[in-house]
Amino acid sequence: PAGPGQLFLFYIDIILGRVQLTCPDFVSLFFFQDLTGLESMDQCRRTLEQHNWNIEAAVQDRLNEQEGVPSVFNPPPSRPLQVNTADHRVYSYIVSRPQPRGLLGWSYYLIMLPFRFTYYTLLDIFRFALRFIRPDPRGRVTDPVGDVVSFIHNFEEKYGRSHPVFYQGTYSQALNDAKRELRFLLVYLHGDDHQDTDEFCRSTLCTEEVITFLNTRMLFWACSTSKPEGYRVSQALRENTYPFLAMIMLKDRKMTVVGRLEGLIQPEDFINQLTFIMDANQTYLMSERLEREERNQTQVLRQQQDEAYLASLRADQEKERKKREEQEQRRQEEEKVRQSALAEERRRQTLEEEKERKSECLPPEPPADDPESVKIVFKLPNDTRVERRFLFSQSLTVIYDFLFSLKETPEKFQIVTNFPRRVLPCLPTEEQPNPPTLKETGLSRSEVLFVQDLTDD
Repeated sequence: PAGPGQLFLFYIDIILGRVQLTCPDFVSLFFFQDLTGLESMDQCRRTLEQHNWNIEAAVQDRLNEQEGVPSVFNPPPSRPLQVNTADHRVYSYIVSRPQPRGLLGWSYYLIMLPFRFTYYTLLDIFRFALRFIRPDPRGRVTDPVGDVVSFIHNFEEKYGRSHPVFYQGTYSQALNDAKRELRFLLVYLHGDDHQDTDEFCRSTLCTEEVITFLNTRMLFWACSTSKPEGYRVSQALRENTYPFLAMIMLKDRKMTVVGRLEGLIQPEDFINQLTFIMDANQTYLMSERLEREERNQTQVLRQQQDEAYLASLRADQEKERKKREEQEQRRQEEEKVRQSALAEERRRQTLEEEKERKSECLPPEPPADDPESVKIVFKLPNDTRVERRFLFSQSLTVIYDFLFSLKETPEKFQIVTNFPRRVLPCLPTEEQPNPPTLKETGLSRSEVLFVQDLTDD
């Protein structure tokens, strides 16, 4: 509850007209603050205004927010999960307690009526005043799952283990599961101190036919109103008496209370009422299932289309990649050919320059009547013949340089005698750095030498 200072300032705002509240709104404001434990009156007022002063919706939304689960009453815009408790078409079945019979019964009832009215009125006033002094410990939910598990444990200790399967989770989790699975959710609020609770649990809830019916047809969530989790659900559903059960389902895209059962109800009547509620609302679930199936099919179709698009995109990307690789390979091959051509051109140019240099360095040809001259006829690989005179004293290198300077001569060649066949050592080697002269080689004054092409080798 708010402190005295906050209450004083809030009252001043009301007196000055800063806050416009009617008497019912004022009571709702304090009631909402007591349930949620909020200290700020302004925050309580804003929250109630956001929910059009619907205490059930505001309390459930606030408690879900404290629990850290998606909002039940005021969720995000996409497919909200709501519990509609304000639907006037909700089926309600109330089993009233037996009326007094006979003169003695009615006399006792009329005598006790003023005392009951006074007692409950004073008790409500006392509770209303007590909350300003000591807040209700049930107003703060710290362990909602623990509250449910504790109730199940206490129920089994008192009534045995033969009972319907309780949903072991929070109320919000049960709502979400029922929505996801498109199932009915039956909520049972257990009033520990109510005079009909024991008889309902033993004679109705724990009977074999009820157990079989609930386990096979719906989800079943239960909690004691003495626990914080059960208390906050009680404030949201606002039961009138105990035992209390509410049937909740997905209707018009939000979780809605479609049936309320209150009072001590017998097993057969209990099953008949639940069956009636389920039959009356089965079309909504069928419609939702069809709609969800259509959405799933649309999603599958969209996924298939996306996969086909991605496969086509990957194929196009692969084609583009191969095309780029082929273009790059062609470019590299063309570049290689171009470089080879450039290298060949440079080599040819260098060879021509070398031939010119060798030609310029050749000694002059001796005259024909020189006794020291040797006339040599060279037979080239292209079957052409070249004739020139040399001196016996000149080295075989001169013969080689002469042939090298000729355009018809291959780049690499060797000079061979015809008979006896031998290769003339025209170039220097490690064993013979200075090639021999023509005279040392044993050539006569007239010779025919063959030029052998070594370019391929």
